[in-house]
Amino acid sequence: MPPAAGRRSLMRKLGAAGVAAVALVAFLVVTGIAERETGSARLREWTEAQATPTVALASLDPQPGVASLDLPGRLRAAAQAPIFARVSGYVKTRKVDIGDVVKAGQTLAEIEAPDLDQQLQQAKADLASAAASAKLSLLTLERGRTLLTSAAVSQQDLDQRTADLGAKQAAVKAAEANVERLQALAGYERVAAPFDGVVTARNTDVGALINAGSSATPPMFVVSDLKRLLVTIYVPQNDVPSIRIGATAAIVAPEYPGRTFAATIEASSRSVDAASGATLMQLGVDNADGALMPGAYASVHFDLPGAAGVFRVPAAALIFDRRGLRIATVDAHNRVAMKTVTIARDLGAEVEIGSGLVAVDRIIASPADGLVDGDEVRVLETPKKS
Repeated sequence: MPPAAGRRSLMRKLGAAGVAAVALVAFLVVTGIAERETGSARLREWTEAQATPTVALASLDPQPGVASLDLPGRLRAAAQAPIFARVSGYVKTRKVDIGDVVKAGQTLAEIEAPDLDQQLQQAKADLASAAASAKLSLLTLERGRTLLTSAAVSQQDLDQRTADLGAKQAAVKAAEANVERLQALAGYERVAAPFDGVVTARNTDVGALINAGSSATPPMFVVSDLKRLLVTIYVPQNDVPSIRIGATAAIVAPEYPGRTFAATIEASSRSVDAASGATLMQLGVDNADGALMPGAYASVHFDLPGAAGVFRVPAAALIFDRRGLRIATVDAHNRVAMKTVTIARDLGAEVEIGSGLVAVDRIIASPADGLVDGDEVRVLETPKKS
């Protein structure tokens, strides 16, 4: 082959190789650019997906919930009588002690009151004297009436004798009233139980000096009827409409773990105390077995039914900010719609919404901070139960 032909053949081969190399480089460049564009698009999609918050929805429960309400209370006897002395003297005998069961009219103690006894004797003597004077006045009047026909006495003298008899008879009635008063007081020398019950306090003993009508000293005895007890509680204002007269409750005493005592609401003050914001209520408890003690602490438990027409939602769904109390919902286009709501009742982990929601609302179970109206969200699909 001539040298010139060989050079041309070599040049053609080199040209073909160059073209192939350029084509290869161009292919690699184009492929790289395409891959980078695809990666950028995927990155943008991932970034946008990450920027869109994912939320879980909570279902609205239209069934009224049952809330537990526990309030502290104090037990006291339905009938309790502090017994003070009506006469002054010294305790002569003491018949009972604390814890003794007594019957109505049973003697608890006897008081020796010599001053009262002397006053009673003097009153009886005054009565006898007044009665004698009245009898004499009556005889004098009757004698004057017989002498009036013979003009031995004047009409004026007869009138004076009649007036004197009236005064003497009034004195007799006053003396009789005084004797009866002192006899009634003398009856209080025997201190008696006012009703069937238990002696829950004793503050006297034989030989003790008793001053009648003194409020500075404690009562001699306290008699309590323990067959029925009362419990006083203060109900928060929000719960008062749910607790009505006749409602039942369970009493729990710390000395009887696991045991409950039935109680019934019997009275309400029908007013709210301005200091505590609560209403005073009273419950009755049957204590025929004497298990409960007056003065003891007790916990009163209520099960309060929810009101119809409300929805129960998780407490975590609530948002409280400067716009008030709101709940974040998701519309048909997966965008946030804030709704202002009111709470009917707090059940702890759940709350009852009184207004602001409808049955078809999709609420966000736990909204993130900074979520506002119109934000797009991704709804986390809840797997269906098979």
